Amino acid sequence: MLERLSQFQQRINSVLENLLAERRAAMPEKLFDAMNYSVLDAGKRLRPALTYAVGEALDVPLGLLDAPAAALELIHCYSLVHDDLPAMDDDDLRRGKPTTHIAFDEATAILVGDALQALAFEVLAQAPDLTAMQRIEMIRVLARAAGANGMVAGQMRDIASTDSALSETQLRELHQQKTGALIEAAVALGGIASAQVDEATLHSLEVYAAHLGLAFQIQDDILDVTQSSETLGKPQGSDDRNGKTTFVSLLGLDGATNAANSHVSLARDALSRSHLHATLLNDLCQYIVQRKH
Repeated sequence: MLERLSQFQQRINSVLENLLAERRAAMPEKLFDAMNYSVLDAGKRLRPALTYAVGEALDVPLGLLDAPAAALELIHCYSLVHDDLPAMDDDDLRRGKPTTHIAFDEATAILVGDALQALAFEVLAQAPDLTAMQRIEMIRVLARAAGANGMVAGQMRDIASTDSALSETQLRELHQQKTGALIEAAVALGGIASAQVDEATLHSLEVYAAHLGLAFQIQDDILDVTQSSETLGKPQGSDDRNGKTTFVSLLGLDGATNAANSHVSLARDALSRSHLHATLLNDLCQYIVQRKH
């Protein structure tokens, strides 16, 4: 499992590096350097790996998946740059190095996020070998997942809930948007790239992704209290310091662990109903809850 995941990580890293290099000539040098700094690092690349894994399970050539996988990761990287800003979570460490606004400056970080978001949709609009309808549907899915019905909505809920007690239902709804929306989009993009996938299979994959996203977030909350900043690559205990309700603060460590494992089980059940030969998608369930950062 880890070998295939590593291959997908290496592939998307190369795709992203080439995308940025192709646009270097028209960019101010500082913007180019900051975009590279924010994108080309040691990220887990889980979201593009999901796109590749779903597409591969549906017999889609990997070359058709490069553009949607890259667009997805560009949106994710932009969200991290903006999430770390002083007006948001005000973090100074991300992926084991200073956050973009610390390494450069706040204005540059804002512009980096803006540029990465725009580039994501440019990449999809120009995706080679996909049909016009596939490109349009991918743009629609990613825009919805990233915007006011998805990730941005989750961010707004997160800000509004600072120093407020949330119920488990409210917390789950928050993270289904903030974290889960892009994970669900990752799976959907892999499906859209296939010309033969049926609605029942897509529905099973959507349910798989929804539970995988919740398991991922619950594990993040667990790691925030059990791992060091050095291991996490970001400040440990930041949720508690920022007055955030987490699955650990709500359910306790054992309860959160049980909840993560429950969502992993439900994700696997949904994947089995898809009737796909999808070893990596199945293995990613265990990876989600066994990772240490």
